[in-house]
Amino acid sequence: MLARKHTLTYLIFAGFFLGILMGWLVGEPILSVAEPMKDLFLRLLRMAILPLVITSIISAVIQVGSSRGLGRISLRTITYYITTSLLAILTGQVLVNIFQPGKGANVGLDQNPEGIGVADQGFGELLLNIIPENPFEAMANGDVLPVIFFSLLFGFFITRLKTDQRDLMGNIFMAAFEAMMKLTSFVIWTAPIGVFGIIAAIVAKTGFDAFASLGKFFLVVLAGLSIHFFITLPLLLKYIGKFSPVKHYQGMLSALLTAFSTCSTIVTLPLTMKAVTEVSGASKKAAGFVLPIGATINMDGTALYECVAVIFIAQVYGFELGMAQQGIIVVTAVLASIGAASIPMSGFIMMSIILKAVGLPLEGVAIILAVDRILDMFRTTVNVFSDSVGAVVISRLEGDPPEEPTGGT
Repeated sequence: MLARKHTLTYLIFAGFFLGILMGWLVGEPILSVAEPMKDLFLRLLRMAILPLVITSIISAVIQVGSSRGLGRISLRTITYYITTSLLAILTGQVLVNIFQPGKGANVGLDQNPEGIGVADQGFGELLLNIIPENPFEAMANGDVLPVIFFSLLFGFFITRLKTDQRDLMGNIFMAAFEAMMKLTSFVIWTAPIGVFGIIAAIVAKTGFDAFASLGKFFLVVLAGLSIHFFITLPLLLKYIGKFSPVKHYQGMLSALLTAFSTCSTIVTLPLTMKAVTEVSGASKKAAGFVLPIGATINMDGTALYECVAVIFIAQVYGFELGMAQQGIIVVTAVLASIGAASIPMSGFIMMSIILKAVGLPLEGVAIILAVDRILDMFRTTVNVFSDSVGAVVISRLEGDPPEEPTGGT
């Protein structure tokens, strides 16, 4: 599994650098090869988006609703997830508006939309349009926000069914989600082809101008993740979780290194569970509830990255988004992060969902694809650290007696 993951990473970098080389050496004649390769990848991506949204969100809601009921600990856990995701997103939003990495960028994209849907609607109108008159029509038209809304509601009411019916529907959607993950993995394996076509076309059209903006975007995301990792979450841990952030960092070191290298929150679960109970004093009850659910729906780093990326892409296209329009992106990023699967490059897939939801061309994803894999390592580390802080915070709020620290991980 790890070997396959590293192989994909190497192939993506190979496609990226080969695209630069061929775009520079061959010039515009490479477009006859690069454009079809780019289109193939983007069509496959569009094919996977909505089925993945539906199955991931419904299965996540069923999992939360079926885990010991929606009682006090569930409410506190969900409140923590939403709060930390919003704090992460707002951090990224402030930074991307201050530094504006996409402003004036020349990346030679084919599509030049005259407007985007999120900016053309009033806030009240947009909220009303989130409710689909016909869910199947919304799915057919690719209207992502109504589909997300319907999926959340449908998943919730599945948890209200009788036990046998709930289990049956839960098994169906979990199986459908697993099937979609396999299909999505296949699509991701075409990413090196797409990267080559996208980068070769950009270099052939614009030279190397695009990479200055891409570097700024990378640094803005990294700065946002660092603020959330080193300031926001430690403050929550210290003042609500009543535990030393330094000791928590030390206990979580092996889990964080594993998250960084594998880009998977699920893989780190045993290490995280051991660290928060044996070092940070979280109760096994709280850790056993918070961490598995957090590995599925608590994606602070992913949500921050998605928000920054979408606003960056809007800047590249020359759109000035007001705070109301950016507020819709924030809400969409939170909702999309709920369904973000804990596998490599899930944030990239979910970012495609947000682009579609706000009306930006999916081609915009091409701009950040080159650095997505590296940023995936950092944002997954933030995701795991947020889960671990959540386990300690919820344990303290529940009044559980702390586990006896053993001093190891």
